[in-house]
Amino acid sequence: MAESPSTELPFDFRLVHDGFASALVEDEDVDLQHYLTAYKELFKFFQLMGTVFSFVGSDVKSKIDILEDLSNSSDGHHFTSVKKMIIYEKGENLLKKKDYVSGSRTLLRLHRGLDFIKLFLKRVGELSDSDSTYAAGSEAYTATLAKHHPWLVRKGATVAMYALPTRQDLLIKVCGSNEACIQRALDVLPKMLLVADEVFTRTEQCYTEHDLHSLP
Repeated sequence: MAESPSTELPFDFRLVHDGFASALVEDEDVDLQHYLTAYKELFKFFQLMGTVFSFVGSDVKSKIDILEDLSNSSDGHHFTSVKKMIIYEKGENLLKKKDYVSGSRTLLRLHRGLDFIKLFLKRVGELSDSDSTYAAGSEAYTATLAKHHPWLVRKGATVAMYALPTRQDLLIKVCGSNEACIQRALDVLPKMLLVADEVFTRTEQCYTEHDLHSLP
């Protein structure tokens, strides 16, 4: 008897959805551990895309590691959520401490990356299988990360995105060639974007309230 095709995906939108959904906690806050769980799966997406998204994915792993180290430190109770972390670091003047690796500064970089990837995937979801994803990538980058990158990085990102494939080829690259797996990913995508938007909005609001969007 032939085995049924595996439904395990190289990159799984469901895991991103579940992580971000669990990150939505009371008081309009964001749980950092669940946020990082979702982001680890997004990191797989960046890896599977290769050098095309190196401008956003190159140091994601190190930033995740920094935040996990802070969560596991003796002060870890201050790093259980976005609000608690920002209030703690700001209140203790840690954001101005030269030898301190700031969780708030580190998360801000991941936050900006999330803005890009959710907009890109939203655009991808609106395409047909034969459409190129170049315009989706270019438009998403211009609207998000380009505002925070120097000219040289912007130029490199623009050139790299010419290598973006059609939507069908992109889905095969990140989800595998099994049609059922690809359809599963497309079914979950709108729900994943919905919770990712809410996580982004809450985090954005927290940085706005504390005037921390310009952290160097």
